[in-house]
Amino acid sequence: MTASDAGTDADDAGTGAGAAPGGEQSGSPESMRRVAVASFIGTAIEFYDFYAYGTAAALVLDSAFFPNLAPLTATLAAFSTYAVAFVARPLGSLIFGHFGDRVGRKSVLVASLLLMGLSTAFVGLLPGYATLGVWAPLLLVLLRFLQGIGLGGEWGGAALLAVEHAPEKRRGLFAAFPQLGPSVGFFAATGIFWALSAGLDDAAFRSWGWRVPFLLSFALVAVGLFVRLRISETPVFRRVMAEQEESKAPAVEVFRTHWRETLLGAGGMIVAYGLFYTATTYCLNYATQGLGVPRSTMLALSMVACLFLAVGTWFAATRSDARGRRRLVLTGCGLAVVWGLVLFPLLDTERPVLIALALGGTLFCMGVVYGPMGAYLPELFSARVRYSGASFAYNLGGVLGGAVAPLVATDLQSSYGSSAVGWYVSAMAVVSLLCVLALPETRSRELG
Repeated sequence: MTASDAGTDADDAGTGAGAAPGGEQSGSPESMRRVAVASFIGTAIEFYDFYAYGTAAALVLDSAFFPNLAPLTATLAAFSTYAVAFVARPLGSLIFGHFGDRVGRKSVLVASLLLMGLSTAFVGLLPGYATLGVWAPLLLVLLRFLQGIGLGGEWGGAALLAVEHAPEKRRGLFAAFPQLGPSVGFFAATGIFWALSAGLDDAAFRSWGWRVPFLLSFALVAVGLFVRLRISETPVFRRVMAEQEESKAPAVEVFRTHWRETLLGAGGMIVAYGLFYTATTYCLNYATQGLGVPRSTMLALSMVACLFLAVGTWFAATRSDARGRRRLVLTGCGLAVVWGLVLFPLLDTERPVLIALALGGTLFCMGVVYGPMGAYLPELFSARVRYSGASFAYNLGGVLGGAVAPLVATDLQSSYGSSAVGWYVSAMAVVSLLCVLALPETRSRELG
């Protein structure tokens, strides 16, 4: 089903009140295509930025910014700067969520895109330790923190943009568009690093080549702004404003009335983040530095694995309208429990086909969990605090699953071997499964 078809359904469902830019009704096929593209492009840029940094952290940031540390310590330091943005994301979700619930989804999405994209681009301009000394890693941490603040407001707004424009029985379909952003962003970032790695010698790659993916973020921000400035505010938020029901303190209200949904929703997200950043950032570092797999080979295999992520995401998101969000998320968690124990035995064979299977299976499990979450998390919260609640739950899950996964995995592998990392992945899946079991099904809820 295309975005145009979904737009026709939106007319029938009565979501088209008000005019969109350009004169067409906000529920028209043209308007709904814009909504799909606008919600997709932000998350694509988000994960492009985040994965570009994760790839650089795995391959080069240790030597560029921490050259005086021992190899293992330098790797942990690079992954720690990587984790800073995850820690900042819940704060960003509260800041942008406050204005998203009081001012509107559209304007906040523009601001988050600017902060997110420009912070990423300036990493590409930042001199290394050899030029700035200790100021280089400190400025890197600052830029990473600002990036995290911007990212904290991005996903929630993109998901709400899609879900609050969607007809009731097509919310999973519409939410699939922002959820596909990670696949495209991951593929683009990995593809650019692969091309640079294959086309440059190691000295050139470490000197300036790694900066190119970051500098490209300037262009991506311009494209994102062009798309987002052409969309209309969501019908759901327009009704909240018309009835003067907006919350005066959305974050306070979320913690007072929706604390259970927030914590359990965050718990449900742990495995999605854990799977993604274990299979990508950690496994890239582990295979290239621990197993001796060539960098270009691992990047190419990661691109193949990305296709599994896209398939899993689209399959689960679109089927959640008929089968339920909760059921499919639980299925993904169950698959991840098993796959965590398979991941490293396949990876340790050092055979490209089996490495691709290991990474692809991990990202497919992640996609099955992640796909329905685009509609599931927003549906857990009332309209007046939806931006704050869904964003905070999503980003808190990122801290628990994404920020610590490469750090814990590196330490576990060093102390107990690769099998311990697999058990850690399975344990994250069990935690998420138990959290989702404690949540209700939401696909039939009215968004208000």
